[in-house]
Amino acid sequence: MAASPSSVPGQCRARASAPAWRTTERGASPEPTATRAPTTTAAPSSSATDGGLKNGTYRGPAARNDYGTVQTTITVSGGRITDVTAGFPTTPARSAQINNGAVPVLRQEALAAQSANIDAVSGATFTSASYKQSLQAAIDAARA
Repeated sequence: MAASPSSVPGQCRARASAPAWRTTERGASPEPTATRAPTTTAAPSSSATDGGLKNGTYRGPAARNDYGTVQTTITVSGGRITDVTAGFPTTPARSAQINNGAVPVLRQEALAAQSANIDAVSGATFTSASYKQSLQAAIDAARA
């Protein structure tokens, strides 16, 4: 017998209302709008560093998935990624549970790897894919 979407581990039902957002940054959260075109913003220094990345703060585009949108921001110092923050949905409750567990793991993996070539978190496949997509775009902007 096939499992219904709501009974598959790591999955949640589609939400009927607008998502609430949580961010790992200290400050404002990204706006959850589906009509806004994704953008990458950058405030790089004028010179490249020995790590191949320019110093500055770079925001990847919001990456949508079936359960919400994830958007990452990286901070580069000395040519290395020194911080990664992410905005992600926290409703419904199941999404909050998945994202609150997965995003810190993805952050640590990204900082250790210094790239978006990181493993997905079990049970958070959609969040992991969106995180990696947004992270890769932020890293690409830091290389430009």
